[in-house]
Amino acid sequence: HVQLVESGGGLVQPGGFLRLSCAASGYVYSTSCMGWFRQVPRKERERVATVSPGGTQTNYADSVKGRFTISQDSGKHTVYLQMNSLKPDDTAMYYCAARPGACSWKDRDYNNWGQGTQVTVSS
Repeated sequence: HVQLVESGGGLVQPGGFLRLSCAASGYVYSTSCMGWFRQVPRKERERVATVSPGGTQTNYADSVKGRFTISQDSGKHTVYLQMNSLKPDDTAMYYCAARPGACSWKDRDYNNWGQGTQVTVSS
C-alpha cells in the first residue's frame, strides 16, 4: 500500500521561497516516477515538475522553470519541491503523485496521490 504525505506549505510573500516535502511509504524510487501538481479552485490540475525513476531526469512546466527544483532523497523516501521567487500566481494546493515506470505529464496517469498542501503567495 502506497502512502504519500505532503508538508511544507504555507503563506509566503512574493519573492519568497518554500520547500515542499512528500514522504512516501511503500514505493521504490528506482522504478517510480514522482511528480508535483497544483490546483486552484474551478481550474484543472496543473503539472509542475516530475523526476524520473532513479532521479536521472527532471521536467518542469514553463511557468516554473528556473524557479522550482524537484529532487528526491531515496534514503529518506522523500521527494522535495524547492520553490524560489514565488509569485501570487503560484498560489494553489500542491499535490505529490507517483506512478510506476516512466513519467507522464497527464495527471490521470498517476495512481497514487497525497492529500495536498496549500501554498499561498500574498503580501
